[in-house]
Amino acid sequence: MTLTATHLLALTPPILVCATAILVMLAIAWRRHHTGIAIVSVVGLNLALLSLIGVSWMAPLAAPMLAVDGLAIFAAALIMVAALACATLAHAYLAHYTGPREEFYLLLLCATAGGMVLAASTHLATLFLGLELLSIPLYGMLAYVYGERRSLEAGVKYLVLSAAATAFLLFGMALLYAETGRLDIAGLAARLGGDIGAWGLAGAALMLMGLCFKLSVVPFHMWTPDVYEGGPAPAATFLAAASKVAVFVVLLRLMTAAPAFQNSDLHDVLAALAVLSMLVGNLLALTQSNLKRLLGYSSIAHFGYLLTALVISDGLSIEAAGVYLVSYLLATLGAFGVVTLISSPHASSPYVAGAHGGTDAAGLHHYRGLFWRRPYLTAVLTISLLSMAGIPFTAGFIGKFYIIALGVEAERWWLVGAVIVGSAIGLFYYLRVMVTLFLTEAGMQRRDAPENWAIQAGGVVVLGAAALIVALGIYPVPIIEWTQSVRVLTGG
Repeated sequence: MTLTATHLLALTPPILVCATAILVMLAIAWRRHHTGIAIVSVVGLNLALLSLIGVSWMAPLAAPMLAVDGLAIFAAALIMVAALACATLAHAYLAHYTGPREEFYLLLLCATAGGMVLAASTHLATLFLGLELLSIPLYGMLAYVYGERRSLEAGVKYLVLSAAATAFLLFGMALLYAETGRLDIAGLAARLGGDIGAWGLAGAALMLMGLCFKLSVVPFHMWTPDVYEGGPAPAATFLAAASKVAVFVVLLRLMTAAPAFQNSDLHDVLAALAVLSMLVGNLLALTQSNLKRLLGYSSIAHFGYLLTALVISDGLSIEAAGVYLVSYLLATLGAFGVVTLISSPHASSPYVAGAHGGTDAAGLHHYRGLFWRRPYLTAVLTISLLSMAGIPFTAGFIGKFYIIALGVEAERWWLVGAVIVGSAIGLFYYLRVMVTLFLTEAGMQRRDAPENWAIQAGGVVVLGAAALIVALGIYPVPIIEWTQSVRVLTGG
């Protein structure tokens, strides 16, 4: 396929993100200015996000090795919203960092472009390039505050384990190529048809293994709590939100399009992984006294719920997955946003000294009595946790309702039972965190957000996430209509 001007216009969003990354790189070489670089990054991401409106009128369109369809546009919007939130939160977080700060935004922009390419991939080559462009900057983002031992440990752990997962992914691609002689998804679908050989099935299984690692699905989950805990809060936010959305969307595209991924044996394995992720993620979260680790285990459970949509992969699956991804993204941005604001060093904080002023405020004792100091910030965290628990009048309830309805429609009763049991377990530890927020303050040293947090950019982000969680929980029609309009294009 020849690349035309129409294709370039349709690829405007990732092109704008890449152009912003180049501009930021040149600006850093010319003159370091933390606030200026942050503003350039946010403006570039906003322009790319706005360009999706024009691109949506051109969809669906097959570009070389990429699809500009409803699913790619949906994923790009979520990824860029998460990137905007992370860039905004990172400005205050890195304000007192004594090392170079501007490169964080360069890494963030590169990872954002990688996520957008990954979600739009219709060829295994672009899938691999997008995944690596997403993952490699994340190694640097997680280890960015390298003066802190846990941050460096998080970056190295993710690097080593992610490299192993990438090896499985590449070997799986090689086996699929050996079976079919094709690397494009449409070609794979045409060659495999209904007759899948042993090599094709093995290749699909190895690819699923590599992608399940990125989603931290059980039993590929052990890295998650350590990386979430050790990584700087804005980097952990991006990993939990944008990175996982991009990987799940490409997995959804593969499961929808390629017969090798629709094999009944693979579906049975995915169903078992879904149940294990729901139960193991929630059970391990019960014992956590560290909020970032708790959110890490919680994300394992959430992608267990989302795997239900992949297992069933018909009827309402794309719509259910889309609604759940939106609710998960908003709740994650809200919860991690509060952690970032509390962890950000500021003038009145006793943690300003040193490389970054101490580790993040992740222990639950840091949040004890937060309501009596910062009631509105407590409300944001409470709403985010309620949404994760799937309580009515939050966006999370709509997402859980869709997942359960999908299981009921397909008569997968044991999956429905696992979702209900996992949600009940999750409700316990979410309530435990919420109770901590309202307890009387302990005598131990506490962490706090700045007095004017609500009028700062990061405060506006978390307040906006909380407002959207409630608004979509009460009136979910806009997001339901958006996900209903999503169409998947496999050629390219």
